[in-house]
Amino acid sequence: MNKPFSYLFTIAYYGARFKGWAKQAHQVTVEGKLEKVFRYVLGHEDFRLIGGSRTDSGVSCRKGFIQVFVKEEVLFQALLPTLNAHLEGQILLSQVRQVPRSFNLIQSIHSKTYRYFFSDAAEFHPFASALVCWLSSSHSLEQMRKNAKLFLGEHNFKAFCTASATKNNFVREIKSIDLGEMNLEGGTFFPNQVKYLEITGSGFLHHQVRKMMHAIWHSASEEIAARLERPDDFWPAAPKAPALGLVLWETHLDEP
Repeated sequence: MNKPFSYLFTIAYYGARFKGWAKQAHQVTVEGKLEKVFRYVLGHEDFRLIGGSRTDSGVSCRKGFIQVFVKEEVLFQALLPTLNAHLEGQILLSQVRQVPRSFNLIQSIHSKTYRYFFSDAAEFHPFASALVCWLSSSHSLEQMRKNAKLFLGEHNFKAFCTASATKNNFVREIKSIDLGEMNLEGGTFFPNQVKYLEITGSGFLHHQVRKMMHAIWHSASEEIAARLERPDDFWPAAPKAPALGLVLWETHLDEP
């Protein structure tokens, strides 16, 4: 084995600082920032880094994971403060542990939970838009809950994602979905009441959560049901909600 030692890190980051997860030329990305900092702290490039989720530009993460492979054993627990100092508060590595080299992070993720935060407050401070999407109009909360329940279970989400030429399996399972409210009275800049969609699934396609969120806000229940029942019809592209407001809330792993 070229890199026989493997370490699992818990990660959080603020998505507005990055052009998504994956490295891109001349763009600041989560993966690119992590590789730059690990390269500097370790003093070499002889490592490999894998992320558990490839979030879109602007999407934040509260609890995700990365796996790092190295040639020699490293006391990463002692290096956490140094790594975080160079990540400058935009990314936080909160925990680390050694795992077997055979542990596969991607295959070990059995589900993910996302939260999408939004508000229709009449007086919405622009600073709050960093984490909360402002809606000028939408369905009632009762109708939104009715729309959300239509997505429960296993469906073909081809009509609720951005498809690619390499993707041919659009079936995903939504394990739970609901809309809640948070009381933030007294919170600086944030409206007193913030609503959120919480959704847990076995996996999600490109833009799937954002397109579902927009449909829950604005679409008729009949159209949502029809798109799920007849995903291969020639539907116009489903609009997507903004990225700011969406947070990868928790990544659920099978223990190594």
